[in-house]
Amino acid sequence: MTTIVLASGNRKKLDELQRILAAKAVNFVPQSTFDVRDADETGLSFVENALIKARHASALTQLPALADDSGIEVDALEGEPGIYSARFAAMHGKGNGDDANNALLLDLLKHTPEAQRRARYHCAIVLLRHARDPMPLICLGSWEGSILTTPRGAQGFGYDPLFYVPTHHCSAAELAPEIKNAISHRAIALRQLLQQWPHLSGDK
Repeated sequence: MTTIVLASGNRKKLDELQRILAAKAVNFVPQSTFDVRDADETGLSFVENALIKARHASALTQLPALADDSGIEVDALEGEPGIYSARFAAMHGKGNGDDANNALLLDLLKHTPEAQRRARYHCAIVLLRHARDPMPLICLGSWEGSILTTPRGAQGFGYDPLFYVPTHHCSAAELAPEIKNAISHRAIALRQLLQQWPHLSGDK
């Protein structure tokens, strides 16, 4: 069985990745197992940051690496918080964590009408065979929705309580995990990964 290091310290994100890929003949091991700390995300796009994280984890473990970089883009905020989604509130001196990020987003949009609250989640998945892989596998996914005026639901993480999913008439945090894992930005990117990398699908 192939062992691949997951280049992330986000426990909830790791759980989601592992649930989606649970049936595949690959042993996914979090980078924390090897005492690898998070890489500095100095890129200017989701793809750049995913590459930075994957190369960092692969170089320190000498294993193939899978990295995810994702976030939410809000049209009314000219694409913010984007690649800074996880540290959005901290960058504005408003605290840390999901609750602080959601509170800041709501505050910034408090005068924005419903019709102008369109948003989308983005995800970039990168798979490297080794740290110097010149041809990484890059898969992208987007999930369209809008930003609610109050949080709803207790599932998921990040901006899920504020992300309205029009196809299901609820927030992402109100979706059962198995439904979210079938339709989310991360699920879309991972399906591309499975299509382009046959070994993950169990093919020999």
